[in-house]
Amino acid sequence: MQKDILKLAQIAQKESRQIIGLMSGTSLDGLDVAWCEIQGSGPQSKVTVHAFHTEAYEQSFKNKIKEVFAQPQVDFQHLTLLNEEVATHHASIVQNCLNKWNLTRHQIDLIASHGQTVFHAPARLHQLPNRPNATLQIGDGDHLAHRTGIITLSDFRQKHLAAGGEGAPLALYGDYLLFGNLLENRILLNIGGIANFSWLPALHQQPDAFATDTGPGNTLIDAFAQLLFKVPFDKNGYLAKAGVIDSYLLEKLKSEPFFAEEFPKSTGPELFNVQWVNQLKELLPKGQASQNPYNLLATLTALTAQSIAEAIQQTTQKQPTPIYISGGGAHNLTLMEMLQNALPNNSIHKTDALGISADAKEAVLFALLANETIAAQHLNYPPGIRPVSMGKISLPN
Repeated sequence: MQKDILKLAQIAQKESRQIIGLMSGTSLDGLDVAWCEIQGSGPQSKVTVHAFHTEAYEQSFKNKIKEVFAQPQVDFQHLTLLNEEVATHHASIVQNCLNKWNLTRHQIDLIASHGQTVFHAPARLHQLPNRPNATLQIGDGDHLAHRTGIITLSDFRQKHLAAGGEGAPLALYGDYLLFGNLLENRILLNIGGIANFSWLPALHQQPDAFATDTGPGNTLIDAFAQLLFKVPFDKNGYLAKAGVIDSYLLEKLKSEPFFAEEFPKSTGPELFNVQWVNQLKELLPKGQASQNPYNLLATLTALTAQSIAEAIQQTTQKQPTPIYISGGGAHNLTLMEMLQNALPNNSIHKTDALGISADAKEAVLFALLANETIAAQHLNYPPGIRPVSMGKISLPN
């Protein structure tokens, strides 16, 4: 038996596995690296996060990605080269983390890499007749495996598409394993570039669990913070806090048909971008749209908060349901205040309260998905939880 295949079989049979989870989201702020120890699999999974680090991207690297990110037309040569460059850069970050944590490659069983999304194209968004749902992540797993010497699972979203999904969000299965509760309904909310949540009914109940995007998370806030204030993001939401919500513009933004579509659904910066906002501003009667940049940040922050809140209220039938939040949006104090005001009957906590850091959660979920692909025994799950083995396996040799 080829030695890497034999090693993979041995990893699958271990009582616990050391897995490095990697996540680079649509915010393009950096690579999240989580060193996880995962014991068992399926509902018996126990996850320990030994270390976590976010490596910020240099502006020159961000600019390379932005040339192809959410762009319907790109330089195909640049995209092809970037597929390897992203993987090589991620491999270098992994190696630096291993050195920082005094680990060797022999102590790590697997890498689980989300890669970098460059285009998300569900049929609901592209609206091309007889064309499928699609999504594209770059950062090739073979390059990661070869450069680190560690078996790598990557490209997780393609199996979700193949099984009839939209390729996003992928959090449901991992959220169920980590956070499903026998007695309590829960919302697991992640606010990255795009906001999404997993609806986890109490495990003794019958309603289907599901995961859905709700609309923009940080993507519009970040884009206009960069455009209007020359800062990478609205730190703590202070810029929005200094503004006043433009009710005329907010209602025009909320009239976007995506918000009225049925769950589950997915979207991306392909829809929610600077051009979309500016086009809607132009549709308002002259003088109604505020030109104050602080007011615009306040309005976009309110759009994120209200679109999340309305989606959650529709799902929970406005019943008091605890919300556990993760992602960069959890640090935006103004956004959190707006969200709590829009959901006065819901308690809002970071996922830290459930034992997983709000910053590390997404990287941890991909480590968990890799563990399931390698080690899971397919059992019976509650309605709505339909596990599939996700991720392509790349061998180092």
